Amino acid sequence: RGSGKARANFYHHNTLAHMHPSTPAYTNGQVMATSSPSPSGGRGSGKARIAGSAIAGVSELMMFHPVDTVAKRLMMNESVLIVPSNLGVTTANLNIAIFKEAADFTVLGKWKSLFPGIGWGAGYKILQRVYKFGGQPYVKEAIDKRYGDTFRSLFGVKTGKTMMAATAGSIMGVGEIVLLPLDALKIKAQTNPAALQGRGVFQIFREEGFGLYRGAGWTALRNAPGSFSLFGGAALSKQFMGVSDGQATWTQDALASICGATASITVAAPLDVIKTRIQSGTSQKGGASLISNLLREEGPGAFFRGLWPKLLVVGPKLVFSFTIAQQMISKFEHHFK
Repeated sequence: RGSGKARANFYHHNTLAHMHPSTPAYTNGQVMATSSPSPSGGRGSGKARIAGSAIAGVSELMMFHPVDTVAKRLMMNESVLIVPSNLGVTTANLNIAIFKEAADFTVLGKWKSLFPGIGWGAGYKILQRVYKFGGQPYVKEAIDKRYGDTFRSLFGVKTGKTMMAATAGSIMGVGEIVLLPLDALKIKAQTNPAALQGRGVFQIFREEGFGLYRGAGWTALRNAPGSFSLFGGAALSKQFMGVSDGQATWTQDALASICGATASITVAAPLDVIKTRIQSGTSQKGGASLISNLLREEGPGAFFRGLWPKLLVVGPKLVFSFTIAQQMISKFEHHFK
């Protein structure tokens, strides 16, 4: 009888365990459209990160390449565009600075003129997003495995996790200079297209050589704090929202992305102006000379040229890139399991 009672208790205990709301079998039916839980290892996880990030890159390129072109052209312009006392002159100045040779074209013609360098842009943007969004989780996992206890002891459990995400993002940002040639050619096509006319891909790489890595140091200096702020800001936002890893909805991912991107773009803006002018090929001056001349001739405000066009599209841009990457990675991870 004692043995029968023990068996009954055993079966009763296990039945309750399977029915308990905290078990995965129950919660999986309740959690919908959440961001990637970023599991470590696994071939399926790697495929998911690549596929999800690539989709994010393509989406971002098609939606925001024109805005990026406008921002780059405003950053490259060294003349005074805004004349407070004359709206007509201001409008004419902006029209020429933004649309260049297409300034007198129709609206459709002007829109088409904002897509120079789309080929280089496609190669750069897709590879960049796969590298950054797909690679950052691996670096974060490596940091957690090796230095996780140190981060947690210094910053606490929650903030330590945020700092590891930010540090991983910063490391990825510095390593991004590997893709610099594609970025440099995209910027040249957007701001100085005459420099690329009549030359094929192999001819450009052969003639330009290591010149395509011009400004690599400034790019690394710009990417380190920028990527730190992007991933750190997004992680910190989720921490404030009380969202655990893998439990963010589309809306929560979008809000976190907006916060991270706003911090990233603002922090990196001054170095982004220097980087763009170096890479455009219109000036042979070094970074220090550019900074000196910019301060003397254009004033401190020139460091933030092109900032507002970028900030104005931070929300939708990150909805179509960072958020899509997180959500697509999550969906692909379930598919590849």
